[in-house]
Amino acid sequence: MYYLATLRIPDYRNERSLLTGPAAVPRLLILQGPDAGKRYELNAPVIVVGRGTGNAVTLTDSRISRRHFELRLVPTGVQLHDLDSGNGTSVNGRAVRTADLMLGDKITIGDTILVLESSGSSTNHTALDLRPPMGDQTRIVVRSGDAASAVLRSVPADAGSQILTRPDIAGNEWLRSRLANLAVLYEATNAVSEILDVDVLLDRIVELVVRTTEADQGCALIYDAESGELLPKTVRSRTGRGPAEFVVSRTVVDHVFRERVGLLVADAAADERFRGGESISRHQIREVICVPMKGRHEMVGVLFLDTQAPSASGAALGQPIKFTEDHLKLAIAVGHQAALAIEETHYYQGMLQAERLAAVGQTIAALSHHIKNIMQGVRFGSDMVRMGFAEDDRELLTKGWRLVEKNQGKIDDLMLDMLSYSKDREPLIDPTDLASLTAEVLEVVRGRAADNGFAIDLRVIDTLPPIPCDADGVHHALLNVVSNAIDAVLDAPKKAITVEVRSSVDDRFAEVVVTDSGAGIAADKLADIFKPFVSTKGAKGTGLGLPVSRKTLREHGGDVIAENAPGGGARFTLRLPRITPIPPRSDLPPGPP
Repeated sequence: MYYLATLRIPDYRNERSLLTGPAAVPRLLILQGPDAGKRYELNAPVIVVGRGTGNAVTLTDSRISRRHFELRLVPTGVQLHDLDSGNGTSVNGRAVRTADLMLGDKITIGDTILVLESSGSSTNHTALDLRPPMGDQTRIVVRSGDAASAVLRSVPADAGSQILTRPDIAGNEWLRSRLANLAVLYEATNAVSEILDVDVLLDRIVELVVRTTEADQGCALIYDAESGELLPKTVRSRTGRGPAEFVVSRTVVDHVFRERVGLLVADAAADERFRGGESISRHQIREVICVPMKGRHEMVGVLFLDTQAPSASGAALGQPIKFTEDHLKLAIAVGHQAALAIEETHYYQGMLQAERLAAVGQTIAALSHHIKNIMQGVRFGSDMVRMGFAEDDRELLTKGWRLVEKNQGKIDDLMLDMLSYSKDREPLIDPTDLASLTAEVLEVVRGRAADNGFAIDLRVIDTLPPIPCDADGVHHALLNVVSNAIDAVLDAPKKAITVEVRSSVDDRFAEVVVTDSGAGIAADKLADIFKPFVSTKGAKGTGLGLPVSRKTLREHGGDVIAENAPGGGARFTLRLPRITPIPPRSDLPPGPP
């Protein structure tokens, strides 16, 4: 009997199942943020979380949306659904749109971190095991009589990784034999966690299984959705590099992929199921291990390993068998780990592509609106110029030309803001007198303020040392904020703008605080004003001034914070670190996260 083993792959779709057990009412604990320490019981089928006062869970974090996400109690547990929030929702450090939650999962929105826990109630709302953690039932007892001499042996903390990477150093044969396969899985896990490039990961995985199973050569084949074929991605042999030509039995790999089983074949040429495979006999394939690479949801490919007889007569001379059922099980375990990594990469790439397409569509729509408004002004000014020439009316000609110039300036500002917002920029850091820089910005706009009958009050609250920053970038960001403040007070009964230069309460930041006496920011707009192309000024604004200002400050390791002033109006705080700024994070998209 040549066919030694078939191992069917289980369905891993429910691998991350929710805990089950005695039911209780789940609740949210605020671990970090302005509302830290508060708890909210999830005692309704749908719980909305956000800044809105009508929500079941109302938070005061200014960086979260009015309706940020909702939690739904379903028979299988608790589901989270992001409600198209401005800054997004993360669960355990991963951005999500929807997620099935488990006890202890951490939800991050803005500057707030929430955790799902148990209230200990017996009300049956969910199948989650919401019993108090075992740590709540543990007491620490200190006894003065404990003797260090009673300790038989101590092992350093890094001994575990040493044993897993070098099982041969284990003290006895029993431990060495049991650690051998575990060491392979440990090495595969490290590769999966460290290598992001799929091609590099596959090469490492194939090299690992060839080395540990004593195969002569191995290959990873990945399923291509467009062609519907299994395509080879990497080949390795025991010598390290792939052979000049490596022929994979299409009969075997098709059977494995179709049936979702792992195969161990002792004499492939003699197995009646594969006699039709011409490559098996032609290339003298003697032993085969072929396992599916299956993740939680997808079949992503197969791993194919073989040994070859040196000649047609070699196989008949009773050569010892290399592959065992242990090798088959090990190959399946490693293949599953690799498949999980590939599956996660595919999902992540698909999510990025969808987000890019959505962002492109939103950007085009917003740009079209703004450009249309600007072009209307250009056309109206051009008509006035045409009429001025036709009627020889110099005054009409002058007015028309001024209107054209004004809208030309808007186009220039829009293009510059778009470039600033979309391009990663390394700040040119120099020690800068922040008070003098602020005074320079106010000199630019004092004339406009005076023309409208008010003055801008500059107050230097704290004498600050030179602040490390990009003076040009901060100048542009502050000018955007002050210009917005002037626009906000033009129609106000009382026109007043105050600009303060001060140190933060903890002395970690230098701050420029711009407060106006305008109408303030509507509660439903406060969470959106830093989004690109969102403007409260209608056709007068591009919707990029504040996003560009915040992006500039965050490139310095600071931020721009918007809020309504207690006495009315709006208050914008530009914060810069007083020490060498934190390098900008390259993994974040431009603008607010």
